[in-house]
Amino acid sequence: MEKLFEIKVHTGAPTAVKGTSAEVCLLPFTGEAAGKYFSGNIVGTGVDTQKTVGGKTFLSARYMLEGTDIDGSSCRIFIENNGDFEIGFSPSLITDSKALSKFEAAKLKAEISPFDGGVIVSIFAP
Repeated sequence: MEKLFEIKVHTGAPTAVKGTSAEVCLLPFTGEAAGKYFSGNIVGTGVDTQKTVGGKTFLSARYMLEGTDIDGSSCRIFIENNGDFEIGFSPSLITDSKALSKFEAAKLKAEISPFDGGVIVSIFAP
């Protein structure tokens, strides 16, 4: 798998609710992306929804990036990244970049590693 880019995610203060069947935490974030295929910033604020049911936590992050693709063209990328730390993370993207449009149908993979103040999300394609 080839790394497309990585996003340095800076997390904000969480908002949570604990019900009788599940607990949900919304974690807002900002950040910047850099890599061979894309460089730019998160537009506004993204959100990671962390839902815990029966002791298992599922994550779903959604955000928009704005920047420059591998061809030097301005573009936007919407990313939805779903999964958990046991089975892994499967991001999908939608973009207006001609150079990156081939990745809309690709089976992408994400790896998440912590740093002080957030996480680094690395996006890979086959």
